[in-house]
Amino acid sequence: MCGFAGFLSHPVSLNEGKNVLERMASSLALRGPDDQGLWLSDSGTIGLAHRRLSVLDLGQEGHQPMVSSTGRFVLVFNGEIYNYREIRVKLENAGVSVIGHSDTAVLLTAIERWGVEKTINFVTGMFAFAVWDELKKQLILARDRFGEKPLYFGWQGSVFLFGSTLQPLRQHPAWVGGIDRQALAKLVRFNYIPAPLSIYSGIKKLLPGTWVEMAWRDGRWQERKTTYWSSLAVAQSAKASPYLGDFSSAVDLLEAHLIRVLKGQMLADVPLGAFLSGGIDSSAVVAIMQSLSKVPIKTFTVGFEDPAFDESNSAHAVAKHLGTYHTTCQLNHADVLELIPKLSYIYDEPFADASQLPTALVSQIARRQVTVALSGDGGDEIFGGYNRYLWGPHLERWHNFMPQVFSGAIKSTIRAIPPITLENLFSLIGSSSKPRHLGDKLHKLANALSAKNTYQLYSRFVTFWNEGFPLINVPQSFINYERDDDVWQQDWPFAEKMMLADTLSYLPDDILVKVDRAAMGVSLETRVPFLDHQLYEFIWSLPLEYRIKGKESKRILRHLLYRYLPSELIERPKNGFSVPIGQYLRGPLRDWAESLIDPSRLRQEGYFDAGMVSNAWNQHCSGQFNREHELWSILMFQDWLKA
Repeated sequence: MCGFAGFLSHPVSLNEGKNVLERMASSLALRGPDDQGLWLSDSGTIGLAHRRLSVLDLGQEGHQPMVSSTGRFVLVFNGEIYNYREIRVKLENAGVSVIGHSDTAVLLTAIERWGVEKTINFVTGMFAFAVWDELKKQLILARDRFGEKPLYFGWQGSVFLFGSTLQPLRQHPAWVGGIDRQALAKLVRFNYIPAPLSIYSGIKKLLPGTWVEMAWRDGRWQERKTTYWSSLAVAQSAKASPYLGDFSSAVDLLEAHLIRVLKGQMLADVPLGAFLSGGIDSSAVVAIMQSLSKVPIKTFTVGFEDPAFDESNSAHAVAKHLGTYHTTCQLNHADVLELIPKLSYIYDEPFADASQLPTALVSQIARRQVTVALSGDGGDEIFGGYNRYLWGPHLERWHNFMPQVFSGAIKSTIRAIPPITLENLFSLIGSSSKPRHLGDKLHKLANALSAKNTYQLYSRFVTFWNEGFPLINVPQSFINYERDDDVWQQDWPFAEKMMLADTLSYLPDDILVKVDRAAMGVSLETRVPFLDHQLYEFIWSLPLEYRIKGKESKRILRHLLYRYLPSELIERPKNGFSVPIGQYLRGPLRDWAESLIDPSRLRQEGYFDAGMVSNAWNQHCSGQFNREHELWSILMFQDWLKA
């Protein structure tokens, strides 16, 4: 795992170019603590900087930027190519020798032999890379199919900048920046900034499954994008050629796919382990990893002081049954206070999924023992794990048959009762098994009842500040959810549409960002086995009932896990990776929060409606309402802004 950056500009001197590249590389030190490399073209128009975290081929043969044997191509690469050995054999069978043993060397040789388009379709892995073609005077930036690895790019004046994070871009003397208010609107709406937007005007994120070509034509640099892989197109193709076998055979095939994937992803020349939450996804990954290992694998879990949020006992039970070498870390108030000042640096741009806190902590703990950690991320989106996939279709049917006036009346009635009052009512009637934050969930449900169609219904599930919007001078077009328009044109079950919509944005822009930045903040590489494109194609060829049937989510993955774990360790209520952030805001984080959203400060900065934010804060502090999600996005932006 590594980090890279670079620039295209008017010609610069050797000293000027190397000084700029040095600053860009230094800002990436956490992503690559083991080695640094710089390259500047003879013309001084293109510069590349690289920082390396050594995982495969630990010697100097893996040094980057890497120049091809002919000198035509120069590559900087971040990620892992899991099938690089197979590609190497293809090259050697074609009479092409590969210098070195790293996956980077194989990738560069393949690009020189076959070109980017053919190579990238051979590749299985997670990656972002930049490759310069000295012959054609052409730069290509590419990102993996699901968006596991980040890549930013854009113009600042007459200079084109690109990199793994925003930090190196800010080191270039051409940097201007400036807050993109549309991106800020998305952050407040979703708690993350969806691609292609970034927090800065003029700087974009490359979409997953895409490469962009910068070529000198007609006296200027011209940009051309190519989508080489689409999760929507693959899902459409898979559904057009459905799997016809029975459920038991499908479970067998799923197991074979995961064994294949994990054999590839467990390759490393450094210590390797896995995150284990005790849920179905991470338990399945760890179970198969342990079955493939001759020694106990190292697993890591984060727990909480509040027993209502703590699931570390479940993870411990799974680890004990599987025989892993298990470590549990406890997130307490002191950890939160220590982590808060680091978040804006770790995440580089504002990011407001509060589970970033335990993710950062468990990454720190894991890095003390391993350099690579596998996770169960992606399982919810692919196998159908989120609760909205279960009860969303019921709400869809409600909308089809219930008059809007009646839905509106129910919504008004529920929202007139504070969530804490609803919680107490259910406690009085003796409902001991009520879900966590039941009152908040009923309010969210009530809000969804007023949706006019399934597109809007899904939007109500995944957005915040639906009742009023706290940004000043932001057009409605900046607020709307539009990234997944094509999904809603499909004649598919509502649950499948939601899964695909989540795969397009929530997965790469929230889940994968959360893990990548937290892990790279401590120089830890993470790998996500469920995001194998062949596995994805297989899962989408299955009937929906193989994933979701009745009240059973992740059905096929559950039944696979039964082969490794007893049912009592699997069948537990799904709580997600929740954090008691609402309690922290009323307690140890209160002073920090109030300083960031002080009304006079908000009015001076001019981004947020001070009265609306103060009202939400007072509601939250009263304990009657839980406004943690709405407030956290504002707090994360404010903390980032002052950094």
